[in-house]
Amino acid sequence: MTSTASRPSSRPSRVAKLPPRERILDAAEELFQSEGIQRVGVQAIAEKAETTKMAIYRHFETKDALVAEWLRILAADYQAAFDRVEAEFPNRPKEQILGLARFIAEGLPEISHRGCPFINSLAELPDRSHPARQVIEKHKARQLRRLTGMCTDAGLPDPEQAAAEITFALEGAQVSTQNGSIDQAGDRLMRIIEGILDRPPSPMGTPRRTTNRPPRTHG
Repeated sequence: MTSTASRPSSRPSRVAKLPPRERILDAAEELFQSEGIQRVGVQAIAEKAETTKMAIYRHFETKDALVAEWLRILAADYQAAFDRVEAEFPNRPKEQILGLARFIAEGLPEISHRGCPFINSLAELPDRSHPARQVIEKHKARQLRRLTGMCTDAGLPDPEQAAAEITFALEGAQVSTQNGSIDQAGDRLMRIIEGILDRPPSPMGTPRRTTNRPPRTHG
């Protein structure tokens, strides 16, 4: 799952007011989002940030480290969305999940123009050992754990399955919005999530999941 939380766009009137490290991250985000990670060189980032390549390397050892830090900041923004809904709806896990879905739905118009930064970055980072890709994978794993916990607290019949379905819906809505294949994606997304949450809870004492183990025999 992703969202549209991001750092403010670089603007000439704003750049000079930022500390050097912030200028670099601000410029890198804008360029990575608009042109892609691979197409953007350190020199272009330096020019956008009104600094030098040497200054960039004082703050970030490599371009890969800069990409990883940008995505780490984005991941923290997205995790903050969980914190906000938990604070807004204490002990109301279904409302928390709906709040997350609403957060994604409201950000879809921006996705249609620029795309999800995580999805776009994964497409450019096929090497799973790349530090930036590892940031994304850890973020996604943590996000799924938190969502599964919400589904468990909501009493859904199979929390892991429900969390997977919600994740598919949230991320699928973003991809469909980006490629323009589905209209009214935000409204449709909310109806899908509501349908998942409307499932009756598991009866007391009934296992949430079953396995396909063969029956035991006695001899």
